[in-house]
Amino acid sequence: MADLSTDFLGIRSPNPFWLASAPPTDKQYNVERAFKAGWGGVVWKTLGEDPNVVNVNGPRYGAVHSNDRRLIALNNIELITDRPLEVNLREIAEVKKNWPDRALVVSLMVPCEEKNWKSIVPLVEATGADGIELNFGCPHGMSERGMGSAVGQVPEYIEMVTRWCKQTTRMPVIVKLTPNITDIRYPARAAKAGGGDAVSLINTVSSIMSIDLDNFAPTPTIDGKGSHGGMCGPAVKPMALNMVAEIARDAATRGLPISGIGGVTTWRDAAEFIALGCVTVQVCTAAMTYGFKIVEEMIDGLSDWMDRKGYRTIEDFRGRAVPNVTDWQYLNLNYVTKARIDQDLCIKCGRCHIACEDTSHQAITSMLDGVRHFEVIDEECVGCNLCVNVCPIDNCITMERISGVDPRTKRPIDPGYANWTTHPNNPASVKVAAE
Repeated sequence: MADLSTDFLGIRSPNPFWLASAPPTDKQYNVERAFKAGWGGVVWKTLGEDPNVVNVNGPRYGAVHSNDRRLIALNNIELITDRPLEVNLREIAEVKKNWPDRALVVSLMVPCEEKNWKSIVPLVEATGADGIELNFGCPHGMSERGMGSAVGQVPEYIEMVTRWCKQTTRMPVIVKLTPNITDIRYPARAAKAGGGDAVSLINTVSSIMSIDLDNFAPTPTIDGKGSHGGMCGPAVKPMALNMVAEIARDAATRGLPISGIGGVTTWRDAAEFIALGCVTVQVCTAAMTYGFKIVEEMIDGLSDWMDRKGYRTIEDFRGRAVPNVTDWQYLNLNYVTKARIDQDLCIKCGRCHIACEDTSHQAITSMLDGVRHFEVIDEECVGCNLCVNVCPIDNCITMERISGVDPRTKRPIDPGYANWTTHPNNPASVKVAAE
């Protein structure tokens, strides 16, 4: 059986599945229930200074659902913990004492002044917690007060606060990054420059989920008004994977330990983050949707997949996808594919034809000899794979690499590798050749 244990900055946990800093980790009761269910670690919901913050006393969540009512994205306007600091600190100490084999990291957010950070960090260290996570990502409520993403969007502030914390504690310092920024590499570089031991990402995406067309206000609605909030859940996973990959392959941050966050709902999601270099993954929306026991499926699924693949430990496949992430300009322009429709699997729904006919390259038939029949016209197919993505049947349409002559261009396909940097249509390429 695969060994799922992880060592993240010296913080050991029996598996890579941690609960993210959020409502599920706001108190001892929740956290101990999570540990009993099998979670490998938690990041305690963000602590701040007393007097504690005040949350709204009404709806705090907005959502986007699929047609079958699955939760695709969750938006929240909740702030950091609204419980007294002393209560949180006492419970953290008790949980760590009761569960010494689980990872317990504490999220922190205080005003961006040295004295504030240097006063709260020792209080957390005294609890016996394993580490701290600096919340530079919250996009609502706290950012308007000069905290959260207001700090995370300024690399100089990230470096400064990280350095203050590193000067104050023996604990590992994890810097949680906001996705609400143009280029995630700059805050990651700043975290490393400030001495940060690792980064975690992504935090929630600033969003308005919907407008109530009866009262014309954003949802969730508080007394007829609404505000932007932070979006999480399966919808943000593609953004999270991209940002993790950018940090993992950036020369300045390559090798920086990463805790991946963003839409992790299944073992496969977790494996994808780990393949991009993450040591642990943090989960929130899936637990809030299905309950703490969902971790059992995640653990079993990941373990079974690793056994089938022959991976003994997480380290055996961690980061293996990073070398295969590249820039568009380096993609092989001599790699030519055509779509293929399995007629035995085809249910004749016609979605591939409509998508291709109306919005793509008119490369799929709808009739043959007066009978409903869907087949790819190689002379028109550019290999875009739109048909694959709209087809409701798994593996009914696949992409096949071809060689010889491309029926569409009527040109021989060069079996060698060539990319945009060498293409004759590239002005820079032509200029280099002329010199």
